[in-house]
Amino acid sequence: MPETTVNVRYIVDNVEAAIEWYTKNLGFTLLSKHAPAFADVKLGSLRLLLSGPKSSAGRAMSDGELPRPGGWNRIHLIVSDLQAEVTRLQAAGVKLRNEIVTGPGGSQVLLVDPSGNLVELFQPAPR
Repeated sequence: MPETTVNVRYIVDNVEAAIEWYTKNLGFTLLSKHAPAFADVKLGSLRLLLSGPKSSAGRAMSDGELPRPGGWNRIHLIVSDLQAEVTRLQAAGVKLRNEIVTGPGGSQVLLVDPSGNLVELFQPAPR
């Protein structure tokens, strides 16, 4: 991986379902697949590590707590036409967490992957 690659790990319930969701809906490219434990996918300079329950990242912590998917942290992808992306993704059956929200910096919507992890699509406001 080049030094400019950013690596993000998502804990997922099902590695195969995550691969399909990220490649089919968001255009990620599969780099490696070691299902059911692990896979990694890439989009631009983002390498997303998809770690299932059988991966080393899915092992219980010393206090017994198990890593799990979900939460509010998310990857943030910039798009040029948010409404068109939302329309396309809804037609594909992708679950949205909210409606498009617009603020001074632009507009955003949250997608929910098969394990409950969030992906934010963001369209910057015109300058």
